[in-house]
Amino acid sequence: MPNFNETDFLVAQTDDIMVSAYPEQLDCADNNFELWAYCLRIENNSDERIRILRKDFCITDSYGNNHYELSEGFNGELPDVEAGEYFEYDDTAVIKGRAAVLYGFCIAQKEDGTIFKIALPLMQLSTANPRPDKYALN
Repeated sequence: MPNFNETDFLVAQTDDIMVSAYPEQLDCADNNFELWAYCLRIENNSDERIRILRKDFCITDSYGNNHYELSEGFNGELPDVEAGEYFEYDDTAVIKGRAAVLYGFCIAQKEDGTIFKIALPLMQLSTANPRPDKYALN
């Protein structure tokens, strides 16, 4: 069974909403492109339900190229996250070069209609700064 340490995850907090992220390199096809996976967990530690309306993510590679992912919800779903619950999302990203950063936010709505941003942790996608092996046994 995999063991995870708190240091394996990147974390950002917006009020009572906690976002944990874990990037992992999957493949290096050649010297110009790499395939990365990332997992997000959005925890609602508030006392009310929220609905995640859209994501606004950007990946900037070491050449200065920007790739934006702007879409409603996640894979067409507008997740409702009840108080004390969480939503998880995984995706992949192909980056040009040996390094990139993934950053951005989600737009969410409270039950009273208030719209707000949820910050993502800044994820460095770089083999020069590897993350710990999440499946390492202690």
